[in-house]
Amino acid sequence: MSKKLELDTKDIEILNILQRDATSSVQVIAEEIGLTNNPCWRRIKRLQESGVINRYSIDINRKVLGLGTTAFVTIRIEKHSASWLDRFSEVVKAMPEILECHRMTGDVDYLMKIAVKDLNHYDEVYRSLIEKVDGLSDVSSTFSMEEIKTNPLIDASTVKRK
Repeated sequence: MSKKLELDTKDIEILNILQRDATSSVQVIAEEIGLTNNPCWRRIKRLQESGVINRYSIDINRKVLGLGTTAFVTIRIEKHSASWLDRFSEVVKAMPEILECHRMTGDVDYLMKIAVKDLNHYDEVYRSLIEKVDGLSDVSSTFSMEEIKTNPLIDASTVKRK
């Protein structure tokens, strides 16, 4: 298990800036948070090396690409085994429509977030999943009518500070 990294206000400000715009230069970040370039660069490097920053990415507007329907899918399985989990993971990772997949506690075994064009496209994804993975005892779907909040920023109130 990795050691938890303690973040201070400057670290959190850096993370917030990079989450809003991952292309922000060290100079722009440093100016915004009141540091010089070198200390700012060292902080960013520490956040990367410690694993706080996993990768840099962009936020794609799926609606513009025609993928405006979001489904949340719960899955229950018949039998738990390492080989089944390996196969399930392999199939899920190969399906680009599946944005997220979480193994859960409680009554549901897995929760997935899926982006598709429409209900017909969802049906194709569903059929592909059940064709490739045996042992699914229940696959239930709900569809998002409106996305109210997504990709929240790290805030000082959510992270223990130094």
